Amino acid sequence: MANAFDTSNAPQGEPLELVAGDLITWRRDDLTGDYPTADYSLRYSFQCDEHAGGTKHNFDVDGSEDAAGYYVQITGATTLALNHYGHYTWQAYIIRTSDSARITIGSGQVNIAPDLDTQDNDARSHANIMLHKIQSLLEGRADADVASYSIGNRSLNKLSIDELLKWRDYYRAEYAKETRMAAIKAGKPGTQLVKVRF
Repeated sequence: MANAFDTSNAPQGEPLELVAGDLITWRRDDLTGDYPTADYSLRYSFQCDEHAGGTKHNFDVDGSEDAAGYYVQITGATTLALNHYGHYTWQAYIIRTSDSARITIGSGQVNIAPDLDTQDNDARSHANIMLHKIQSLLEGRADADVASYSIGNRSLNKLSIDELLKWRDYYRAEYAKETRMAAIKAGKPGTQLVKVRF
């Protein structure tokens, strides 16, 4: 295994998953043909899918340049400072140095998993946590911290019953998909159908 702290060994292309607290590095050397590092720079913006518009859940990362091209690093401090883990949408921009004009060159999603080395973090997936929080509201036994969870810019405890039912079904399907994929990755037989009941 190559030394992951050496930027020259970083993988080409954006990660699909990262762990809060880890140093994450990737490269985009393919861009230098059209956007030489002497005249352009690279920047990424990340926004939490479940907290659109909430700046405390968003962050930007500026790329760096070396002889081979562009590389990007997200520090462990950046992800540990987030108030929420789960799915984030990113956009990548090329910025022209001469006038700061920018163009969007790509977008995608990354899952930010909690740091298990920090005792306060919940190791469950975002879908699993949200499913339990919504179910607790529907059953009239809401967890003490349920007001701190939201979808979009609305707190869970402000959603109507119909909205809660809709989101419960959504997160139930997401959690079932995660469970199925985890079983397939583990090579367990009989993982074609996973039933989740709450």
